[in-house]
Amino acid sequence: MKRVKVSNNVIRRLPRYLRKLDELSENGVSRISSFDLGQQLGLTPSQIRQDFSCFGEFGQQGYGYNVPALRTQIASIMGMDRGFSAILIGVGNIGRALMDNFCFSEWGFNLSCAFDVKPELIGTEFNGVPIRSIDELEDYIANNPVDVAVLSVPKSVAIPVTERLTACGVEAIWNFTNVELTEPNSNTIVENVHFSDSLLALSYYVSERNDEKAARAARAEKN
Repeated sequence: MKRVKVSNNVIRRLPRYLRKLDELSENGVSRISSFDLGQQLGLTPSQIRQDFSCFGEFGQQGYGYNVPALRTQIASIMGMDRGFSAILIGVGNIGRALMDNFCFSEWGFNLSCAFDVKPELIGTEFNGVPIRSIDELEDYIANNPVDVAVLSVPKSVAIPVTERLTACGVEAIWNFTNVELTEPNSNTIVENVHFSDSLLALSYYVSERNDEKAARAARAEKN
């Protein structure tokens, strides 16, 4: 498979392609053109072809894309077939919600263990995932493969826990602490998730639309 340095925008579109291909498969669609795929995603056919060309040639001129095959290829590009191992740190509201509602295995991750400070949680399981003391973190990472740490601890301890993870050489952190984590001197990849970002973007678009409506109404009154 062709693997080159691609832009962040392309990487961010890959999950959208994957979800759409899953939807097409569920609806019995086995083939689709870049034009039709673009229409359903709000992208141009040229954009789609450019995105896929970063990784190889997946379609055939005059035929389009084989939906199941393209889905398999994109899943492989994203590493979903590599069996990554994940741990979760912080079994509070967000941590429990992720463990209860997010199917890590569906996206290629094995959630092997969770960590917390609460005595009543340590030694128990949640949805089959054992919960250990945070004091065991370094020892666990030293003796078990850990590719990704899911961080859902309180903001006050986000940075210290991150420093412990990076010191252990954890490859990546999925950060739900609402603290913008950056580790410039570390090779650890950090994906910061802020729930407010989507809501504020929506707020902007609603405000923009309301302002446009108000401006049209003002012009209409003048006329």
